[in-house]
Amino acid sequence: MTDPNCIFCKIASGQIPSACVFQDETAFAFLDIGPLAEGHVLLIPREHYQTLDQMPPDVAGRLLGRLPALVKAAVEAAGAEGVNVLQNNGKAASQEVPHVHFHVIPRRAGDAFRFNWPASKYPPGRMEELAKAIREKL
Repeated sequence: MTDPNCIFCKIASGQIPSACVFQDETAFAFLDIGPLAEGHVLLIPREHYQTLDQMPPDVAGRLLGRLPALVKAAVEAAGAEGVNVLQNNGKAASQEVPHVHFHVIPRRAGDAFRFNWPASKYPPGRMEELAKAIREKL
């Protein structure tokens, strides 16, 4: 199922042109029009899901099964030394388009792109509490 108002659904269906690099019955991959690096690719499911947790496991598995080859191809084509694979899930996580998508961002040593990664530490006992809560939800 697609969302007629979703820009990524329109791209996957061909209503909006894109620089497609891969497509099959499950996945569609294309160059980002606002790349963080040369060769920045977006991998999306053809079906519309706003967030990753809404995807059925079999669809997510098929989509993610395309990721290793896509990463390898983007890195080699861009002449990169590494890659970031990023998936923002929900507005609070900076997801700007409400359609599941994975960013494949080729990287070179010393390039200008930087993540803001303000790592912290858990107070005593909190890590164990969260681990237990997550296990219970699974």
